[in-house]
Amino acid sequence: MFRILQARVMAAAVDDAGMSTVEYAIGTIAAAAFGAILYSVVTGDSIVGALTNIINRALNTKV
Repeated sequence: MFRILQARVMAAAVDDAGMSTVEYAIGTIAAAAFGAILYSVVTGDSIVGALTNIINRALNTKV
């Protein structure tokens, strides 16, 4: 009886069936944080100004 209980406790302690769900959750949180940082960088004044300058130079070429 004790050995069966000990085997069940050991099996429950080493069972990692839910690990993939936790890994996906951490990956999703990391991707969302990276997206938020990237959005704040891209919408910054210097980047918007540089992109606007590049577009204006491309459209105002003289032949």
